[in-house]
Amino acid sequence: MSTWNDLAKHQRATDTRHMLELFAEDANRAADFSIRAGEMLLDYSKTNIDATCRDMLIALAQAQGVAAKRDAMFAGEKINETEGRAVLHIAQRADDAAVIELDGVDVMPALRETRARAYAFAEAVRSGAFTGQGGRITDVVNIGIGGSDLGPAMATLALEPFHDGPRLHYVSNVDGAHIGDTLERLDPATTLVIVASKTFTTIETMTNAETARKWMAQKVADPAAQFAAVSTAADKTAAFGIAPERVFGFADWVGGRYSMWGPIGLGLMIAIGAVRFERFLAGARAMDAHFVEAPFAQNMPVMLALVGIWHNQLCGHATRAVLPYDQRLSRLPAYLQQLEMESNGKRVGMDGEDLGRQSGPVVWGEPGTNGQHAFYQLIHQGTRVVPCEFLLAAQGHEPDLAHQHRLLAANCLAQAEALMKGRSLDEARAIMAAKGLTGAELDRQARHRVFPGNRPSTMLLYPKLTPFTLGQIVALYEHRVFVEGVILGINSFDQWGVELGKELATALGPVLEGADASGKDGSTQALVGYLRTAGV
Repeated sequence: MSTWNDLAKHQRATDTRHMLELFAEDANRAADFSIRAGEMLLDYSKTNIDATCRDMLIALAQAQGVAAKRDAMFAGEKINETEGRAVLHIAQRADDAAVIELDGVDVMPALRETRARAYAFAEAVRSGAFTGQGGRITDVVNIGIGGSDLGPAMATLALEPFHDGPRLHYVSNVDGAHIGDTLERLDPATTLVIVASKTFTTIETMTNAETARKWMAQKVADPAAQFAAVSTAADKTAAFGIAPERVFGFADWVGGRYSMWGPIGLGLMIAIGAVRFERFLAGARAMDAHFVEAPFAQNMPVMLALVGIWHNQLCGHATRAVLPYDQRLSRLPAYLQQLEMESNGKRVGMDGEDLGRQSGPVVWGEPGTNGQHAFYQLIHQGTRVVPCEFLLAAQGHEPDLAHQHRLLAANCLAQAEALMKGRSLDEARAIMAAKGLTGAELDRQARHRVFPGNRPSTMLLYPKLTPFTLGQIVALYEHRVFVEGVILGINSFDQWGVELGKELATALGPVLEGADASGKDGSTQALVGYLRTAGV
């Protein structure tokens, strides 16, 4: 079995090799280093991974127990060891025949009952059977943060062509500008507000919820009648005034950033309807089956994870750019930031010891082609290597604008090609010579036009962005993060790193209102002083 040290030796031995050499040596490299899952294609041939490296990476995954941990997750074992919980977001999209037991009890009947209630409520809102106090619901405001916002907000935007329900709006930031700008355009009498907070105590969410209730009370007699909640805190939702039939809970074995498949997706259900939401679940379920059944070399989540491990932990590339050439996936990089960085941004392993290597990468990105006119300069010619992950549909949703989609696709493929091929000094000199430059000026100008190339990328292609396809994509990345976490020996399903800032913010609230700040450090005291003076 290969080890981290074996892989590190291989990386050092092949570090300066140009990936074009790999294509020259293997005429079938594009096929050999591609994977299909249904109609989806992942091409990772534009990396410096060769057959030997791939075998070593797969051996590492086997040695780290990826298959056993995967099977334990699907079986309902409590693999979130620091919190003593199972990890069963996959149950939310399991088919109707599935039996998934936790502590000897099948979790599926209760899950199906909640889903059926959510579907019924969503359809009542869509059909007009459920109305506001001024008539049919025209707008829905989802108030949440983190996993209660990023996933459903991303998916709602991604599936815009399938919307045939009320308009959806997502509010997350406690900055009053966010909810203020959202609500000022809406009519309280025809607006439904969904408050998404498992505990119904999340400070940002509940502050925004109170603001929304006060806004609604200015026009309607019973504001709570136009609120729904995604929460398990029945006592708190009742105290808020929300009727039990409009409260939809989910278990603690569903982490926030993995929760859009269930009631957290209520806004998306209202936007696209239960039938299309079922297709969204079906896409994720298909990726689940692929993840469980495919051998590692042809397993898309496993190989995408191993490419990430190779680039980050072994090649030392600290960031990863996610570049969807699909405008409706513009929120995907932000969603994946949370999925990856909250899951695998750890410094302690499952054994409680410090990690001996880097943990998860910095994930960032923007949709193409916008990024080409912004940060691609650094990607192509900067001193840091940034592995890129391109996503592209074969077809858009605008048949009359097919020529624009072909231009989009050409740009996407060209960027990946340019990152790999680059441009040599001799090629740049020839270009400058053709422009009439000579001597020292030719050399100076040519050097500015050199592209080092040999910069890695992957390409995820799919026929069209549909509910089914989006389900595949999200589940692919969920499982990719899981595999990386197992290989690194960390718990991808807790998030203790968000707690300290929350605790300190709670303590600083009274200080900003005038309480004694002497227990704070000098910098914090000075900053508080400025804000008090300026009228915070």
